Amino acid sequence: MKAFSEKKTATNIILACLLILGAVLRLIDITDPPLVFHPTRQLRSTLIARDIYYQLLPDADPEKQELASKFTNGMGIYEPPIFESIVGWTYLWAGGESIVIPRIYNTFFWLLAGLALFQLARCLSSDEAALVAIAFFLILPFGVEASRSFQPDPLMTSLFVGGFYFLYRWTEEESWKYAILSAFFLGFATLVKISIVFFVAPIAVVAVFIVYGWKNFWKSPQVWAIFLLMVLPAFIYYIFGIQETSSSFFLNRTLGASGLLLDSKFYLQWMRLTGSLFSTTIIFFSLVGVLLLPSRGRALLIGIWTGYILYGLALPYFIHTHSYYHIQLIPTIALGIAPIAQGIITQVRRQGRFVGSLFIGLALLALAYNAWVARSVLLARDFRVEAIVWKNIADEIPANRSIIALTQDYGNRLMVFGWRDVALWPLSTLMQEMNDNQINVKAEFERRTEGKDFFLITAFGQYNKQPLLKEILSDYPLLGEDNDDFLLFDLR
Repeated sequence: MKAFSEKKTATNIILACLLILGAVLRLIDITDPPLVFHPTRQLRSTLIARDIYYQLLPDADPEKQELASKFTNGMGIYEPPIFESIVGWTYLWAGGESIVIPRIYNTFFWLLAGLALFQLARCLSSDEAALVAIAFFLILPFGVEASRSFQPDPLMTSLFVGGFYFLYRWTEEESWKYAILSAFFLGFATLVKISIVFFVAPIAVVAVFIVYGWKNFWKSPQVWAIFLLMVLPAFIYYIFGIQETSSSFFLNRTLGASGLLLDSKFYLQWMRLTGSLFSTTIIFFSLVGVLLLPSRGRALLIGIWTGYILYGLALPYFIHTHSYYHIQLIPTIALGIAPIAQGIITQVRRQGRFVGSLFIGLALLALAYNAWVARSVLLARDFRVEAIVWKNIADEIPANRSIIALTQDYGNRLMVFGWRDVALWPLSTLMQEMNDNQINVKAEFERRTEGKDFFLITAFGQYNKQPLLKEILSDYPLLGEDNDDFLLFDLR
């Protein structure tokens, strides 16, 4: 009994240390602007939260309030602004905008998800293996970056992990408590961002079949309650609330990119990206670990991996180009690692104290190395200077003038840091090439610059890829020729 109590105490101490380390890593350089990890997506959420904040602010500057609304109205609506609303309301309480706020929230959500993952992993294996799983979940360098980013994905994934835990407990106990909790968390996750449905649907189906089989499940009121709570909120919002946006997204980003599925390079790039985020070896061991899980856990994890494959095939453009589209794999791989870790720990125990001490040392070294890598990535570059540069660019552009720009992140940097709105000149992107959207540059230039006073260039890499545009602009006066940060052509 005493040994059991000591083991439990040691487990709790290690768990607490891992949670503290995970929190510290995510709060490193906490005031740095959101430009290190998929800035386009983070700046989008920043603009949405700003608009919510200025609409709530009683004494808001009318001009800024109008601009904040104009910025968000120009962006497409892809999911409900749940997290952005939480952040916007907190801005009001805190007295102003700060990137610190969403990072603290996301850190908190991820730590709670880590606790749910730990509980689930110990149900599937052991306390020691669960510690390895949560260490991977909290310390993986990609996970540190992705989980603190200002976008819906960290909250979506955290809710999914919580829902998965409660769903597993429901398969064990079949109680109304776990039925409602699992449906609420998984339904909320689907509402936050619909893409998680590829992971939610398979585990829900598998869980129902585990409990009732395929013949009698429809007779259970708990199954119907789970179905309605999981499906209705997202269905109402995405099908009825933003039907036009959902249809457009499906046609352009799913069907429009389906040609990739016939290209072998797509699958290689997909595998290369996942390997760079998680390590191909770790993914392989996690998949092997799934086969070693107890039957109930094995079936659920196979359901998740099946959903991931369907997810990639349904969203081929994003799955091989956008790293944050793989954030859901972090808890999935962590759970697969647990039985492998348990097998290794069992073997180490048989080797004696000396080998056990060496194993602990190697484990701590691996933990320290990954924590240092995560820390180094966050500190590799200070983006506070870049935020100042963008503000200066906005200040040097003549006020109250109509501007078209070839610029980064769909103009989000100018809007966030400089409060300036510009029309956008199209980028030379992979999506355009896939859709054979080769524009007639001269005709497009005349159409897009009609009524515009200036043409702003800040994306010099894109500018160099468009020689016809450079040739056309060479006929117009260039203002501020000594500036290295931007080019401004007078179209008047």
